[in-house]
Amino acid sequence: MPDLTSSLLSNWKCLMACTLVSMSPFQYGIDFGAIGGLQAMRGFLEVFGHPDPASPTGYNISPDRQQLISSLMTLGAFLSSSTAGIFATKMGRRQCLWMASVLCCVSNVVMMATTNIAGLYMGRLLIGVANGWYMTFSQLYIQESAPARYRGLMISVFQIWTSIGSLIGTVIDNATHDMDGRNSYLIPLATIYIVPVFLSIGLFFIPESPRWLCLVEKHALAEKSLMWMRPHPESVPTELAEIQGAIDAEKAVKASANFMDIWRDPVDRRRTLLSIAAISTQAASGAMFMIAYGTYFFQMANVGSPFMNSCILTAVGVVAIMVNSSVISKIGRRRVFLMTGLSICGLTQIAVAAVYHVNPGTIGTGKTIVGLSVIYICGYNGMIAAYAWLSGGEIPSQRLRSYTFGVATSVAFLGAWLATFTAPYFINPDALNWGWIWGPSCFITVVWVYFFLPEIKNRTLEEIDEMFEARLPARQFRKYVCVGRIAPHADSKSEKDEVVHQEVSGVEKSG
Repeated sequence: MPDLTSSLLSNWKCLMACTLVSMSPFQYGIDFGAIGGLQAMRGFLEVFGHPDPASPTGYNISPDRQQLISSLMTLGAFLSSSTAGIFATKMGRRQCLWMASVLCCVSNVVMMATTNIAGLYMGRLLIGVANGWYMTFSQLYIQESAPARYRGLMISVFQIWTSIGSLIGTVIDNATHDMDGRNSYLIPLATIYIVPVFLSIGLFFIPESPRWLCLVEKHALAEKSLMWMRPHPESVPTELAEIQGAIDAEKAVKASANFMDIWRDPVDRRRTLLSIAAISTQAASGAMFMIAYGTYFFQMANVGSPFMNSCILTAVGVVAIMVNSSVISKIGRRRVFLMTGLSICGLTQIAVAAVYHVNPGTIGTGKTIVGLSVIYICGYNGMIAAYAWLSGGEIPSQRLRSYTFGVATSVAFLGAWLATFTAPYFINPDALNWGWIWGPSCFITVVWVYFFLPEIKNRTLEEIDEMFEARLPARQFRKYVCVGRIAPHADSKSEKDEVVHQEVSGVEKSG
């Protein structure tokens, strides 16, 4: 078995590589932090909005334009992540991240240069494609490279970068929103270049994912990669043999690996549906309603300084996700965090909708909304964000990971797109002005988590494969004792019977 007891410090090289790659969602975070604020910024609204004497800025923007500016990014991410499996099968994770960095820079050039709404829409779609690749390929690298013990920590760091991006975006918006002219929004957009350039340089100094190298039969490079990542060279042959054995065992019975294979076999289909649902808990929590339109929502609700309130809200979210990172590898994910977090988010959003519906625009309502929003972001960042991505990324099989995770990510982005596309109808004074839908969505998701999402904390990817092949009910995963997979050459009846007996015994002992 791989050494799961190695200290954090001894694994510094692997964790450093994963931390570099985990910077990818900074782009996703800064997009929401900055773009959400732009829609409440006079300089931006003068170019892409319309005069409105009733608005605090003297300008407003139509719900249709709000929809497209915010939702085209998530639509682009949906399109790119849904096809990520094709790229990830043929190209290494590093190559795919370089591709995302180039497109991110190109799309930002378009957004900064244009004063035409159609050009802005195109830039938003392209940066969405780049963000979809970033979010998918970076997590594939982390899931495939980090030791099982620290996989949760690194996905939590992944979410920290998302929150830091949102915080920096809102802080810069707060600093520039009073500027005259286009500089008020061009400066926030310029920060989008920082991470793609830094990440592109850093990728030259870290190895490729060892599991991807094994999957494409580059065994010498896989061993070299694992030797670089692991602190104890003597454990590398054993871990490499387990990785290769798991891949060979899958290939022995399921030779192909393509998009349709994630649906054909009952076990693969179950893993695909679980991965999709796990990541989609983010969209079900209503996060897009609170994140993408937070500044605008605060402004329309007459809640003090909308930009300052957004900064405070995002900073609280950063603290919450940092606290989460210190416990994510020690405490079970399913019951304690996802269910509790979803319940908190559901209750706070119902309360926000009720308060704003009864007394909109009053000082008391404004203070209540800010307080409830802080509670919401603690529940979301501290208990949902990291666990949703972590659970969804661990569940797919070795052979189909890029296809399954790509599809799961694309469905999650589709849910995010739907939320951002419809949110203006709920919060814009020119439209419906209510937001009751997300509370029930959270509570329905709590029920699903309880009955269907398995607990796989600190399990190696090979152990997770074994448990799914044993077709365990979700509630038996936590205590199941893994005994090792059937070797590809073990085709005699006696060998198969012996392994089946061991697996059944393991289930009995865990009960």
